[in-house]
Amino acid sequence: MFEKEVNPGKIGRADLVVGIPSCNEADTIAYPTIQISLGIKRYFPEKQAVIINCDNNSPDNTKKAFLATPTDVPKIYISTPPGVKGKGNNFINLFRKVKELGAEAVLVVDADLKSITPEWIKCMGEPLFKGFSFVTPLYVRHKYDGTITNSIAYPLSRALYGRRVRQPIGGDFGFSGELTRRYLETEIRNDAVMSFGIDIWMSTIAMNQQVRLCQSFIGRPKEHRNRELFATVYPMFRQEVGTIFSLMKRLDHNWRRVKNSKPTAINGFGSWETEFPPKVEIDPVSLLNCFHDGFREYDEVWKKTLSPDIFGKLYEIKGMTTGDFTFPVELWARVLYDWAVEYRDADNPDRLMDALVPLYFGKTLSFIRKTEKMTTHQTEAAIEEECMVFESVKPYLVRKWGKRK
Repeated sequence: MFEKEVNPGKIGRADLVVGIPSCNEADTIAYPTIQISLGIKRYFPEKQAVIINCDNNSPDNTKKAFLATPTDVPKIYISTPPGVKGKGNNFINLFRKVKELGAEAVLVVDADLKSITPEWIKCMGEPLFKGFSFVTPLYVRHKYDGTITNSIAYPLSRALYGRRVRQPIGGDFGFSGELTRRYLETEIRNDAVMSFGIDIWMSTIAMNQQVRLCQSFIGRPKEHRNRELFATVYPMFRQEVGTIFSLMKRLDHNWRRVKNSKPTAINGFGSWETEFPPKVEIDPVSLLNCFHDGFREYDEVWKKTLSPDIFGKLYEIKGMTTGDFTFPVELWARVLYDWAVEYRDADNPDRLMDALVPLYFGKTLSFIRKTEKMTTHQTEAAIEEECMVFESVKPYLVRKWGKRK
């Protein structure tokens, strides 16, 4: 039987809320729930707190698994109606409940986390009680984990909005009750935002709200359920990257004025060398094959979207093998900037986003070849250098953006 809300403790107010969005996570949700409870009791014992599972009416009985998990902190289960899916819809439910509870601080963590510890709650929560409004994590990830973040979300959001937020789609966040209310008041939403686009939507709105941002070291590498890159990339790519492009159209009055990026405050201390994240395996041959497939399937879309010189350069790198493949960063930045302009006026944005995926695979292969002998620290430095290229090429985007079709 569908239940919109289950509130066994009849909780009516809270200082601190920790949310766990889920869809079919019955086999994983207990562990993060226990760690959250331990973290709250250990580090925020004076706060009235509640753990909220915001679910998609999961048929695997995530609700039962969550509510049956033994915790010292009270729990609430809320769900979207039957048939309504999407992480973003879960977050809207969470925002509404947070407002109802009058919470001062909100944390959100993924339901499939294997590496979460009670210290995550401390590291993400403390800045919210010290005047910060939005907190993102700094954790060590394998250099081939989070390729959309490394190649698109981080360099693009940094160049556009001038804030260096390393994990804008990390899935784990902290935000204030006041920012929650602003999220509810923001009308910039679409189907992509109501699904996987919600993470970059939240980060981007925060960057444009003139609120205090913070990144916090949380002490352990992120480890969660493995997702096969080629099986999941298209829907996630459409929603995450499509949301970035959609927000560009609505926020161009802000990003067109931004010249350079500035650092974001960091809470705590950490090192890229003392932690060893789980290894991520990506097949270079499959990446190259997908890149080549794009020439056959999307050649006309590429030709229409890209400047002639950029389109020509794609054919220059087409003949490279997996061993010597290079997709120059400046070329990649201009590809994304051309795509953003085309997306602004596109009649079929889904087709346009699908046509970008083979190029993203090519850039991923190039990144693997560039960093395969680098340490984690060296790889991070390389990503920072690529971000600087995005910033230096941004005038190209501003010029093209002003030329309306």
